[in-house]
Amino acid sequence: MKYVNAQHILPEKLLQEVQRYVQGETLYVPRTVQEKKRWGTVSGGKKLLEKRNEAIRISFAKGTGVNQLADEYHLSVSTIRKIIYTSK
Repeated sequence: MKYVNAQHILPEKLLQEVQRYVQGETLYVPRTVQEKKRWGTVSGGKKLLEKRNEAIRISFAKGTGVNQLADEYHLSVSTIRKIIYTSK
């Protein structure tokens, strides 16, 4: 989240109205519902986890054991099982 000076972007009348409630403080303006992005879509985190999970499924299909995958990916055995047995 970046800081934007309201004086540079808001019309004068709107700025004066906002100043009636808040002056010299940081104000968070949330996105509208239709503007919200799903988790990981902006940072790429979701894509990274999908790639990792697919690699885990492929390794398991080639015969790598659940315990070995847990050690390799630093995840619990139950998490590895969830990844393997959950279809995309």
